[in-house]
Amino acid sequence: MFQLSEKVIVVTGGGGGIGRAISRRLVAEGARVAVTDLDLVAAEQTVTEAQGDAKAFQIDIADALSVTQSLDNVIKHFGRIDGLVNNAGWDQGGSFLDLDPTVWDKIIAINYKGPLNMHHQVLPLMVEQGHGKIVNIASDAGRVGSSGEAVYAGCKAAVIAFGKSVARELARKGVCINAVCPGPTDTALFRDFAGEGEYGERLREGLKRAIPMRRLGEPEDVAGIVAFLLSDDANFITGQVISVSGGLTMHG
Repeated sequence: MFQLSEKVIVVTGGGGGIGRAISRRLVAEGARVAVTDLDLVAAEQTVTEAQGDAKAFQIDIADALSVTQSLDNVIKHFGRIDGLVNNAGWDQGGSFLDLDPTVWDKIIAINYKGPLNMHHQVLPLMVEQGHGKIVNIASDAGRVGSSGEAVYAGCKAAVIAFGKSVARELARKGVCINAVCPGPTDTALFRDFAGEGEYGERLREGLKRAIPMRRLGEPEDVAGIVAFLLSDDANFITGQVISVSGGLTMHG
């Protein structure tokens, strides 16, 4: 068991996939979890499944006002924020040359501006209380690139670099910021990207062959490292990037 008892942790995109698995794991480790999502019904379903001290909140991370209002409600309910998991994300697959700039804007708003909004709101609270941990769910696409999701990969690379920079700025303030990079993971986002037809099946099988462990990741594969990085066991770890990819990417 990690040392998470009574810690208040906000999870964005907690209504499904990786966010749901993280939320359930954190509750199981004794944390008090604010499950936030644009889809409030999905967030409430996560709370039901978690069966612990968790509450659902609606949030649009791309909207700074929504972030402020939602986190104000979190603090009114829980009293403070000890940890943040920036997990919410969205993508639309396709060649960069074929994507309309309006799609770029949405990808950037959710995957990069959203985490910026969350950091900007939460970090002053953490600095004032003298402690806090943030885990940014990035992607191996942001470390090595990924065909068909260039803008998404760019956003994830930006989140990694941003997190490292702020980790340096705030290390003496008791704030730790790290990134977790899932490889191909069997989530709704991946299924939307891959598609359900013959092409999608070929893509899935090709990825399985490329991954040394010969399978796609599952959301639960990500939850453990996130729980660790939010715990007191990780008090001397900041500015790090950890891949959860079954060995597909091996960085020194």
